[in-house]
Amino acid sequence: MSHLILLFSLFLAPAFADGGSQKSAQNLCSNYVSHKRQKRDWIWNQMHIKEEINSPLPHHVGKITSSVRNSNAKYIIEGECANIIFRVEETSGDVYAFDRLDREKKAEYELTALIIDRTNNRSLERPSRFIIKVYDINDNAPMFVHKVFNGSVPEMSPVGTSVTKVTATDADDPTVSGHATVTYEVTTGGEYFTIDDSG
Repeated sequence: MSHLILLFSLFLAPAFADGGSQKSAQNLCSNYVSHKRQKRDWIWNQMHIKEEINSPLPHHVGKITSSVRNSNAKYIIEGECANIIFRVEETSGDVYAFDRLDREKKAEYELTALIIDRTNNRSLERPSRFIIKVYDINDNAPMFVHKVFNGSVPEMSPVGTSVTKVTATDADDPTVSGHATVTYEVTTGGEYFTIDDSG
């Protein structure tokens, strides 16, 4: 009986040893995978700039930043007006506008940020798209859609009878409070006619 116990324990010993080595291998593998899957992310400041800024050029727009740590890293941008209106400082990631912008001509620009190794031009991070929004200032006067509006009213009509409707539009951003609001006023003939906010 003692021989059987001894043989049984000999058979079990390699199995337990094998299990331990498998666990340590699994731990090693999981550590490797978790290390390999470590994710780098682009980090953004909000990208916006007011239109028609009067201060000297260039104007600071924002900053693109990656968590990549490489002494040879270099930021570049591509896309709409990249390196024409917009340029990036290659070491800091600061983005500047080298022209005064007009929101009524173009309200936003789509660009792509890249970070590369300056020694071999290899990409150090996946490219990331970003948008520069141009903020509106109230710089447009309302304009009538026609030069002349004709109206008529029968004689002896009761007070409050509609005579005509006029329409004016404002090119400023309607989502900014008050920038595209149009109000109307009768400047001559006010003793006979009134106008409301609908025209």
